[in-house]
Amino acid sequence: MHELELKNVSYRYSDAKKDEYVLKNISYSFDKGKIYAIKGKSGSGKTTLLSLISGLEKKYDGDILYKDKKLKNMNLDKYRNTDVGIVFQSYNLLPSYTAEENIILSMDINNLKGIDKKIKARELMKRVGLSEKLASRRVLKLSGGEQQRIAIARSLSYNPEIILADEPTGNLDKDTEDEIMKIFIDLAHKENKCVIIVTHSKNVSEKVDEVYELKKI
Repeated sequence: MHELELKNVSYRYSDAKKDEYVLKNISYSFDKGKIYAIKGKSGSGKTTLLSLISGLEKKYDGDILYKDKKLKNMNLDKYRNTDVGIVFQSYNLLPSYTAEENIILSMDINNLKGIDKKIKARELMKRVGLSEKLASRRVLKLSGGEQQRIAIARSLSYNPEIILADEPTGNLDKDTEDEIMKIFIDLAHKENKCVIIVTHSKNVSEKVDEVYELKKI
């Protein structure tokens, strides 16, 4: 059984003609303990595919299975709040909040109980290589690399099985990209997560276990 599997998945926009597909008959499989890259030229459907995997887009042909269960038959809100963590290129942090507050907000949204959220947030920051002294610093006072680490820590706050990352190093320099990739690699290889990264970066693609390349239709 694969952690996540796509079987003959096709997708077209609601206003598209019947034969105008963004994705056509995509069959990929993803397993825990491995890190994957999805690459392709602009317009090949990379971000659309990520939306399908994360359950944000529901109208498609074929099947997407999480642990052999069809996403179409699952509670997708619960799936997103429990099983999948998402990391964005633009970080999607609240700029008026501190680093710590951004992570705690994710725990609040996911209704985590029975833990000291402040301690948990600082543990997560340490896990992604951030000093505790940055916890009370507002996001806008942090570097791009630090903000991306906070975004990764936030995605881990409810311990999802799958980490989805959309161009997570696109705004970062080469050295910082390497540092961020080290975090993702450790999440897969040391913590047994399934990590899926959409990327244009050759450097990122060379560091993963498996690459899937989408062709523009």
